[in-house]
Amino acid sequence: MDYYQIISNNFQDTIETIAVSVDPLAEPVGRACEIMVQALLGNHKIITCGNGVDGTLAQMFTCNLLSRFEHERPALPALALNSDGAGLTAIAQTGGINDIYSRQLRGLGQEGDVLLCINSTGEAANLLRAVQAAHERNMTVVALSCALDGEFATLLQQEDVEIRIDNLRRPRVVELYTMTIHCLCELIEHSIFGSYNQE
Repeated sequence: MDYYQIISNNFQDTIETIAVSVDPLAEPVGRACEIMVQALLGNHKIITCGNGVDGTLAQMFTCNLLSRFEHERPALPALALNSDGAGLTAIAQTGGINDIYSRQLRGLGQEGDVLLCINSTGEAANLLRAVQAAHERNMTVVALSCALDGEFATLLQQEDVEIRIDNLRRPRVVELYTMTIHCLCELIEHSIFGSYNQE
């Protein structure tokens, strides 16, 4: 079987999706960075969550802040709610799967913190409840959303930021989410530390 055409089509589709996304995404990504930087400089933290592949992206963002992105520098406070398997299953067993993030946020979230909520699959009740819980804790929400989201965007408040990928193919959405997360990490690192490098 000749895989070349499938590979070529996927690469071309990704290139085209990236090209048409720069202008609509630049402004919300910039605003999201400003919100996150303000929170971090104010001794607050960024809390992330997502389901499945989106959970992996949430952990990637958190890892880049706690460790480093491109330059050696002090750790930045961030945590991924989907990384504690024991905690997740305990909450799911007693309260249900829809409470796995909202319950954690009510316990860990503080006023001034930021929730980065990642959703590439459309409606997810546990993420909707996470946004509601974040607002209850007076947290700002940065939402990575897609064309399949409906109710998700209606929960966002004026001070929140939606970074929306209007593509119906989930692989393209996840690719753009990954690029967006890398952009956020670079912008945060540069905004707080500039050219700081201990090496």
